[in-house]
Amino acid sequence: MSNVRDIVGNRVLFSVQESETVAGVARQMADFRVGAILVMGFGQLRGVFSERDLMLRVVIQRLDPETTPVRAVMSTEVATIEETASPEEAMEAMHRHNCRHLPVTRAGDVVGFLSMRDLMDFELARQTEELHHMKAYIHGA
Repeated sequence: MSNVRDIVGNRVLFSVQESETVAGVARQMADFRVGAILVMGFGQLRGVFSERDLMLRVVIQRLDPETTPVRAVMSTEVATIEETASPEEAMEAMHRHNCRHLPVTRAGDVVGFLSMRDLMDFELARQTEELHHMKAYIHGA
């Protein structure tokens, strides 16, 4: 049975410090090609900053991204998921918490970051493999 650890694997974990400016964080997100990023402080998860936060809390509020610290506009009520959870549990957690990203934890420490896209890609690959096995079985019978 698959778990979240199988999906996030050993990918590089991108994060920023809570004292960084929104402009700096947005540039890093663009460089990393991610829609959300972990915000850390003193080695601990402090929040998540997403494209949605940028639009709703910075652009619409007309805050200056060059001077606004990300800690002032990040999402701080962040759901997490253990790396041993199943993909189905992760989907349920995203639905329940109305989010598209979940920090992945091991013994309370953040070890990964899971997106809805990661889950969709994983499920698509699983279904494609199952279909290939079924076709091979049918053609071999």
